[in-house]
Amino acid sequence: MSVAQAQPQSPLELIFAAQTFVPLLSGALFWPAQNALLVADLHLEKMSSFAKSRQFFPPYDTKATLAKLERDLSETGATRVFSLGDSFHRDEGTTTLQIHDRALIAEFVAHYDWVWIAGNHDPSAHDLGGHCCDELSMDGLMLSHEPDANIAPQIAGHLHPGARIRINGRSTKRPCFVFDHDRLIMPSYGVSTGNLNVLKPAFRPVMNKENMRVFAIGRDQIYPVATKYLVNG
Repeated sequence: MSVAQAQPQSPLELIFAAQTFVPLLSGALFWPAQNALLVADLHLEKMSSFAKSRQFFPPYDTKATLAKLERDLSETGATRVFSLGDSFHRDEGTTTLQIHDRALIAEFVAHYDWVWIAGNHDPSAHDLGGHCCDELSMDGLMLSHEPDANIAPQIAGHLHPGARIRINGRSTKRPCFVFDHDRLIMPSYGVSTGNLNVLKPAFRPVMNKENMRVFAIGRDQIYPVATKYLVNG
């Protein structure tokens, strides 16, 4: 059995805190009960932010990330969006948007019930529309940017979870959703972001390895991965 074929199930439902979610290949999470799309760590304007230190990269990451978001909104029919922090790579990213990117965001916030949750990269409120807040309680769930061992149940981002999976001598590393009884940590949504292995020390204070579950994002499907197949690296 290859890694890509590990226990396929489509569409895959993720049950957390007595709520049903649908994880998407993009890294978003659809919440049918709220008709909401959850995304974390878009890191818009990441490439343009490097220009200040005279590191120049093609500034197309924002456009690509927003295009992903537009597709997800269209395909799910969501009417609400919860963006769980680090929507922008820096606070000033809201001022460096290209005209067409700013126009698309304006269209989003005009048509959807949009909530921007503050992140460590973008802690300040902005004037792009929608509602800005530090965290949000919804149906008994706390939606935050950073995972917090003192808050449960919680959905957060920040750590950019990824899984190194080894099966039958073959290995791959994939972004993933990781959750236990108390919290769910979402993968980063931005196209210019990486991921951190869920076995790294950063996850230990906020994720119980004994009941941790991993849903890996494959090339064409989401698949659950037993923890015995997770390795460091």
